[in-house]
Amino acid sequence: MTAATHSSLFPPVPDSPDAVLDGLDPEQRAVATALSGPVCVLAGAGTGKTRAITHRIAYGVRSGVLQPSSVLAVTFTNRAAGEMRGRLRQLGAGGVQARTFHSAALRQLQYFWPKAVGGEVPRLVERKVQLVAEAAARCRVRLDRNELRDVTGEIEWSKVTQTVPEDYAPAAAKAGREAPRDPAEIGRIYAMYEQLKRDRGVIDFEDVLLLTVGVLQDRHDIAETVRRQYQHFVVDEYQDVSPLQQRLLELWLGDRDNLCVVGDASQTIYSFTGATPDHLLNFRTRHPRATVVKLVRDYRSTPQVVHLANGLLSQARGRAAEHRLELISQRDPGPEPGWAECADEPAEAEGTARRVRDLIDSGVPASEIAILYRINAQSEVYEQALADLGVPYQLRGAERFFERPEVREAGLLLRGAARAGGHTDPQLAGADDVPSQVRAVLGTRGWKPEPPVGSGAVRDRWESLAALVRLAEDFVRARPDATLADLVAELDERASAQHAPTVEGVTLASLHAAKGLEWDAVFLVGLTEGMMPITYAKTDEQIEEERRLLYVGVTRARSHLFLSWSLSRAPGGRPVRRPSRFLNGLRPGSAAARAAGGPRSGSTAAGAPGGVPGGERPARKRRGPARCRVCGRTLTDAGEIKLMRCEDCPSDLDEALYERLRDWRAGQAERLGQPAYCVFTDKTLLAIAEAVPGTESELSCISGVGGRKLAAFGADVLALCAGEDPSEDSPEK
Repeated sequence: MTAATHSSLFPPVPDSPDAVLDGLDPEQRAVATALSGPVCVLAGAGTGKTRAITHRIAYGVRSGVLQPSSVLAVTFTNRAAGEMRGRLRQLGAGGVQARTFHSAALRQLQYFWPKAVGGEVPRLVERKVQLVAEAAARCRVRLDRNELRDVTGEIEWSKVTQTVPEDYAPAAAKAGREAPRDPAEIGRIYAMYEQLKRDRGVIDFEDVLLLTVGVLQDRHDIAETVRRQYQHFVVDEYQDVSPLQQRLLELWLGDRDNLCVVGDASQTIYSFTGATPDHLLNFRTRHPRATVVKLVRDYRSTPQVVHLANGLLSQARGRAAEHRLELISQRDPGPEPGWAECADEPAEAEGTARRVRDLIDSGVPASEIAILYRINAQSEVYEQALADLGVPYQLRGAERFFERPEVREAGLLLRGAARAGGHTDPQLAGADDVPSQVRAVLGTRGWKPEPPVGSGAVRDRWESLAALVRLAEDFVRARPDATLADLVAELDERASAQHAPTVEGVTLASLHAAKGLEWDAVFLVGLTEGMMPITYAKTDEQIEEERRLLYVGVTRARSHLFLSWSLSRAPGGRPVRRPSRFLNGLRPGSAAARAAGGPRSGSTAAGAPGGVPGGERPARKRRGPARCRVCGRTLTDAGEIKLMRCEDCPSDLDEALYERLRDWRAGQAERLGQPAYCVFTDKTLLAIAEAVPGTESELSCISGVGGRKLAAFGADVLALCAGEDPSEDSPEK
């Protein structure tokens, strides 16, 4: 069987109930045919759990055992719910409700509120941070931005664990939470926050669940109405259920047991939000008659990746570890994981970017590559490194695909063309099929089939529109008789579910944001003590959750996996960092790995030449810490290190040279079709204008001027520094 992820987005609809089962392995088929009573699916990473449960629902519907309107499938993200709905439609079970817990609860609350309470449901506050800030101010507590975010998180945790303000302090202590402020202060802020909401007649996301639970508990007639509507439940990612979500699920079920849950205790990474794997691990205790199926055939990752993932969990401790699943790869062998120990963070980022560039040059699409880190603050140095090499990238968690201006405009244009009747629209003359019509519509706004050179905003816009064209092509392959209006309806459905098509560009994301996703190549970076596990993980359970987070990162990779860390933060810093304890026994050179005979064939040992994935060229040697050339202070900020002076120290900038460099850079950027920073960043131009290098050797010593840029732009820059005009026959012209 091939991996489900590599199949078409729009496969043909099965022509019979039995055809729904085609292609399932024995364990997936056991899930799909277990249509009554409690069912517990323990599904490891990459084992096709979504495939198994969607085929289960579709098989039940197509065989007449389940009525589509009586099934409610719930998961945790709009994207996952949208993907589930799309798969069910393609399997001929389009009437099934697939929603997030919040979406399903809000729908019920809006419907029953007039009957249960009267009037309309209070307005929903989508971002509670401003209200928490006001509550803190009224309590005379000053919170900085990070504290405000953390206190907001504590309020959310309190609500999903059904903890009232006066009980916050003892509940947080019992749970082992490290409060960002004095617990008594947080309790007061929480109480004031609730008061402000009542005064203004608004509710937050957690209130949606709390109020729905309250209505179903207090009004048995309403609860019975819901239970008559929904008689069969499926819960995906069950290891992430909070006590409040579990209570809502119990109220939906009543005294019935037609419940199928799917989860993996080894992927519990959201306990800070109140999630707990206990409901999954206790399922068989609560339901002794439950059918239990384990999915361990990994169709996503190569044996090399799976071997590392299994090794990582083999060292785990605690209850979740006792129920870990030993994955068995179903794929052909691939390359060994790469390892890299680097001198500092910029060197780690530069080495990673070069390896990414090599992968792209070897044929791996940029959209199939991800760089994953523990916290979002780590992204900046990788953004810069990729930009320096002209590699396009996208930040996951940034602007949503369907909210991008070019995508919104394209949607309006396509909708207008569809209303005009497709072939009768003059701008679609000669466009005989839907993809051709989409290209014609986008062409009216300057889009062309060939991508622009380089990266930046122009390339980002092109990639967004190209993703719509690819989506149209996939859509028509599955539905040859589809019209432009059908495609517009599909886009509307995807927009409401935030189910975005693929955009070409390397993904930068936190490990938490990467959950549920996968790529051909994954770089796990910054794997040092203090970052993985994170500094504030103190208890044994918190440490184990960090291990599970790294496991989630490892299992995102299909074929190529690279793990790296740096010994200091800034160039010239003391090499005091240590690689993550989770890598002990796994990374080449660690004790257990040496005892086992060293690294397996094909791996790159930590500390190998280059200190970067794949044994690339070594970073430039630095003699001790970087110091300000004006006052002598040790520099730690990357921007100051680039300038070799403190930001507020006097500058000996040659302003005329700086302006000439800026004008030259603008011309180069326009010629290459790239944003200006891909030629040189502002900081690099400042450093050049201050140093005024006279030779290639002097120019190469400036941070941001690597070998590639020296070859491409060195002659021009040195000419400008000498007061001359750049040569007309300089490289790349």
